[in-house]
Amino acid sequence: MFRTIEFSDPRFLQAGLSHITVKSRHLRGRGDITTFVPSNIKSVGNNVPIVILLHGVYGSHWAWAYKAGAHITAGHLMTNRLVHPMVLAMPSDGLWGDGSGYVPHTQLDFEAWICQDVPKAVRQLVPAVTMSSPIFIAGLSMGGYGALRLGAKYPQLFSGISGHSSITKWDEMKQFVEEDIASFPVFEQDADVFQLLQKNKDQLPPFRFDCGREDPLIAGNRALHEALDAAAVAHRYEEFDGAHEWPYWEEHLVDSLQFFDQIITGEV
Repeated sequence: MFRTIEFSDPRFLQAGLSHITVKSRHLRGRGDITTFVPSNIKSVGNNVPIVILLHGVYGSHWAWAYKAGAHITAGHLMTNRLVHPMVLAMPSDGLWGDGSGYVPHTQLDFEAWICQDVPKAVRQLVPAVTMSSPIFIAGLSMGGYGALRLGAKYPQLFSGISGHSSITKWDEMKQFVEEDIASFPVFEQDADVFQLLQKNKDQLPPFRFDCGREDPLIAGNRALHEALDAAAVAHRYEEFDGAHEWPYWEEHLVDSLQFFDQIITGEV
């Protein structure tokens, strides 16, 4: 499946975290993934769901775990049976510039890295994750853009989508990155997540997104919500107190995981 793949040694695992480095033809080099695997994974059977968590600009595969404690949040919810067992897959975005945007570039395909390579690598690491495992995708900021865009573009791949403080139009990337976003080869139909959500509205899995009221991206999130309502695209939108910051994302990751669990149980 991959020319080379390295897993961290289980003897040295901490808090259920593992690490994967895999050589990806889409990256033309190596990519990293941090995973959280529930301690009772062997007892829960096969087809355990994957939740792919996409980080924002400036970050990498470790950001969700070591800046938001995603594995601690997930472990608490699972231990207390508030959600079913899930494997968290937290990949890097490919580490291009301040952020790749999770889009295809001229020679590097960061979209295929997330949609193809990450699930394959997790299946190799975790036998309980199979080809029949549901795949969910969520992200924050640039990662929210990635989650909404990829979920809308490949609705057959994902069982649910969630975005936190999401960039909703490609033009918003210029608020965060040093690179000239005009140099990114982003197709016009991919630049605005609303266009993809509307285009594929009859195929979309359940999806939600939220934003803090003090977040500079709140206007874009409200506009997306209003446009989706006007186009009769089913979705869930929420606003909370908070800004564009890690304490907000740490708190509201719970909303994504519980939403995905509701999809699993058929409540959504």
